[in-house]
Amino acid sequence: MLHRKIGPNGPLVSALGIGAMSFSDFYGPTSQANSFAILDRARDVGVTHIDTANVYGMGVSEQVIGRYLQGNPEARDGFHIATKAAIARDAQTGHSYFDNSAEHLERELDKSLSLLGTDHVDLFYVHRRDPDVPIEEVAGTLGALKAKGKTRGVGFSEIAPSSLRRAARECAIDAVQSEYSLSTRSPELGLVQTCAALGTTLVAFSPVGRSLLTDAPMTPEQIKDSAFLTGNPRFIEPNYSANLRSIKPFQELAADMGLPAAGLAISWVLAKGAHITAIPGTRSVAHFEEFVAGWERQLSSDEVQAVEEVLPVGWAQGDRYNAAQWTGPERYC
Repeated sequence: MLHRKIGPNGPLVSALGIGAMSFSDFYGPTSQANSFAILDRARDVGVTHIDTANVYGMGVSEQVIGRYLQGNPEARDGFHIATKAAIARDAQTGHSYFDNSAEHLERELDKSLSLLGTDHVDLFYVHRRDPDVPIEEVAGTLGALKAKGKTRGVGFSEIAPSSLRRAARECAIDAVQSEYSLSTRSPELGLVQTCAALGTTLVAFSPVGRSLLTDAPMTPEQIKDSAFLTGNPRFIEPNYSANLRSIKPFQELAADMGLPAAGLAISWVLAKGAHITAIPGTRSVAHFEEFVAGWERQLSSDEVQAVEEVLPVGWAQGDRYNAAQWTGPERYC
């Protein structure tokens, strides 16, 4: 089983982690029992990294993890827990905005620690950059939180390589979380390389393309259950039908290689760099087992090439975000 270091001097964690957005109802209804079953299975197979955020279900994801740890206190030391903050909501208008102030980040981290039932997290990210606050200042805030012992590692989500280099001059950045998969290759235009050069771990979220890179992509009925996917260009017709046609050779290749399609998608991501981890999300143990199969399989260079021949760069129709969803992530290519 592959393990990867978090940051230049950080701990080793399983290269496969859990994207705990799925512990809320973001992609459709779930239950605490489903999430607990996934965490139980993660412990069985040695998956140690759990990646959540304060806004996933407005605290629900963190609360579920906290309840699990309360019932299984021995599990805390075996898990590497990451969370995020910086997305705030105006109480009067209900509109979201980004707050990178030291006061906001520490206050939200304290709330997360309370929900998680722990005195520290292992990794704390700034979820979205506020462009009006110099990133060097924000990195300094993260360094201060680390010095206080509230987090053991620090990072950012969805930032540009240039921003990472600026932040790293102020404070060692242990991890950057970014969408990276066979359907989203943009990190290869600078972020993969910059993370490697700085010793920063690239934590790949949505590595199975929000179900596209699986044997059972979401149905139109399931898409309707997700406010995010109903507005996402890749899941809107005619793009979605075209994307489903495009993945058939990939699904066939996975079967020929003895892997579920989701497993092959995970294996491919992990093969793209020794500093990369993958955090797929799921609401079922059965799907989690598909991810584990990919974690167990290390692809040869010939196999990586075969995958990229059936799904070459740019194959997916539709942008990865719509205009509203692009608010916050830094574009750099």
